[in-house]
Amino acid sequence: MSSLDPRAPLVLDTRELGRRPGSQREVTLTVPAPADLGIEVLRVPEGSPVALDLRLEAVMEGVLVTGSAQAVLQGECARCLEPISDEFEVRFQELFVYEEHQTPHDEDDEVSTLEKDLLDLEPLLRDAVVLALPFQPLCMDDCPGLCPECGARLADDPDHAHEAAIDPRWAGLAELTNEDD
Repeated sequence: MSSLDPRAPLVLDTRELGRRPGSQREVTLTVPAPADLGIEVLRVPEGSPVALDLRLEAVMEGVLVTGSAQAVLQGECARCLEPISDEFEVRFQELFVYEEHQTPHDEDDEVSTLEKDLLDLEPLLRDAVVLALPFQPLCMDDCPGLCPECGARLADDPDHAHEAAIDPRWAGLAELTNEDD
């Protein structure tokens, strides 16, 4: 019995290819984004539309999936915590191996497999999106971030400044200069 649900949005049926090497099929579909598609500060919101443009091609060992995914990203700037919203496209390619062509070391190498001619795109999509996202997303390339003393957003007030803190070891001398005034 297969553990994949053929009705799941990211599970595709490859029986139409007929296991004839060279046969291919173009698939264009829009699916809801799975949960946790992204990183902590930047992600595709769960349930938002993900447009997939795929080519499924039968080869001797299995089915080669080549395609792209387009989605909207939402998150926050790693420096100033401002909201970020951007469109995103990622390309991917993966060979899904037929069950009878699997070898014992395939499990160790995390080879993608077909289960009764069904393939699950979710792990492939998740890996492609997460690996393509910036580790520290920014609202703009030169974002100055937040003031370390008061937390003010420096992009809103470029002339923001604080008086230099007086070293407590020299505080007594500062009092002497104030008396001379």
